[in-house]
Amino acid sequence: MLDLFAGTGAIGFEAASRGAARVVSVEASRDVANAIEEAAKNLGVDKVVEVFQAPAERALYRLEGPFDIVYLDPPYADPVPLQVFALMRERGLLAPGALVVYEHAAKRILPDIPGYRSSREEVYGDVALAFLSPES
Repeated sequence: MLDLFAGTGAIGFEAASRGAARVVSVEASRDVANAIEEAAKNLGVDKVVEVFQAPAERALYRLEGPFDIVYLDPPYADPVPLQVFALMRERGLLAPGALVVYEHAAKRILPDIPGYRSSREEVYGDVALAFLSPES
């Protein structure tokens, strides 16, 4: 599982608690990345959760995949991270049948994302989750 724009790391910790064999949490802020590492140790999942401190776009050039699940939760005010979506495909980071979950503001209308098909979108108040799969 790849957690891009990891923030607190909660999504990755949840995946680890549900049996994920490997979780990579990518976070740009050094202080926040260090806090995720410390929390992983405290929760006893530091053998499963790897923290990668770098902006998502840079991290994607250095990560090894493939990943079955990717969770993207960039700042809502940022534009749709089309470069991130493209890099995941170009770098072969997505396993066949991978699921990409993109969290965004519910008021945002998503454009078509080249190379991906949308299977559904769920709205929870001000938050929306778009469920995408890479096209073959």
